[in-house]
Amino acid sequence: MLEASSLAPSVKKRALSVFQRIAVAEGAIHGVPPESVGFHEVGAEDSIADIVCACAGFESLNLDKITCGPLIEGSGHIHCAHGTFPLPAPATVALLKGIPFRQVEEPWEHITPTGAALVAEFATAFGVMPEMSVSRIGYGLGSRITPNRPNALRMIFGESTDSLAMGTEEVIELRTNLDDLTPEHAAHALEVILAAGALDATLTPTVMKKGRSGWVLEVLCHEEKAPSLTDLILRETTAFGVRRHRLERTILERHHRSVETPYGPISVKVGRRNGKILQESPEFSSCAEAAEKHGVPVRLVHQAALQALGSA
Repeated sequence: MLEASSLAPSVKKRALSVFQRIAVAEGAIHGVPPESVGFHEVGAEDSIADIVCACAGFESLNLDKITCGPLIEGSGHIHCAHGTFPLPAPATVALLKGIPFRQVEEPWEHITPTGAALVAEFATAFGVMPEMSVSRIGYGLGSRITPNRPNALRMIFGESTDSLAMGTEEVIELRTNLDDLTPEHAAHALEVILAAGALDATLTPTVMKKGRSGWVLEVLCHEEKAPSLTDLILRETTAFGVRRHRLERTILERHHRSVETPYGPISVKVGRRNGKILQESPEFSSCAEAAEKHGVPVRLVHQAALQALGSA
């Protein structure tokens, strides 16, 4: 249904990623592959709308970083398709692996599986609000009456006042050498690591001791993701250890915009520094989708997007 929709490619990709998270969590609970999962409550029309609208909303906001405040969950019970379970719901706690949260003595659900999947997909840090200059505030109110606290979701928008605002940030590099991993398993591990929240991940062919061909796996991430990604590397590859280095990187301020081409609108990634545009690059996934839709080579769509940039 999502693949056949007219949603922007990046929104489709994010929405499918959220549903994949839910499928993996539900599959682990039921002992079945993700593709065999029946979504039950989270497959209802309102949940699908919640996920797609959230992904479209975040795409529209063009946020560089999302920090989620401390999460809390009730300690009562929930009635679902499989019966009555204590909170957190099985899917919720599976989706929150690696994310800090605590329970409170309140007999209702604060975090749904849909909410947990969205937080896991979009949040890049968890904890108190970082130092920033607030520009906008938004509220969403729920219908359930919760006596001990308002049933509200708040989003605070602002400009960071830390080093990130100056174009630099601290990141963690995880690195390991692999001499007994097949190309198929190496490619799969790279895909899983990127899907789990790595900022970047590369595999470089190399020659190792005893003349063996191998790989150097390098993963960049924010510090809060380092423990879970280290565990993932050890599970998904043949590594017996992972080296960790703290680095500082300089980055461009990034956002996306669309350009019109004969093949429809194409998403373009824009990089700025000190208010000046230094990089503009058509998104390959957007070009590929347009090429498939119109039955033309991707390079023609890419060239058309570049021409549109040149004439803008």
